[in-house]
Amino acid sequence: MYAVFASGGKQHRVEVGNLIDVEKLDADVGDNVTFPSVLAVLDEDGKLQAGSPYLENTAVIGEVIQQARAKKTIVFKSKRRKGYKRKLGHRQSFTRVKITAIGAVEGE
Repeated sequence: MYAVFASGGKQHRVEVGNLIDVEKLDADVGDNVTFPSVLAVLDEDGKLQAGSPYLENTAVIGEVIQQARAKKTIVFKSKRRKGYKRKLGHRQSFTRVKITAIGAVEGE
């Protein structure tokens, strides 16, 4: 069983027990987070359910394992023959989440 959900402008394909890195979430380590933007779910029977754009009453639930920052990315700009050079570094923040459940949630 797997699900495809959207978070932080990206789509993630996950199964229960997977560790994934998503854009930084406002949650503490140990908190449970819910991703309600589920695009598709493949169940144990091999039946694919796809939403348009999202599935109703379906969510992916995970536990925050870590809040961290990625390795430094170097941004280097230059213009040839002009003597223009700029070097910058960037570290993107992310949240590491362990997927604990995929399935239906009660309607609001």
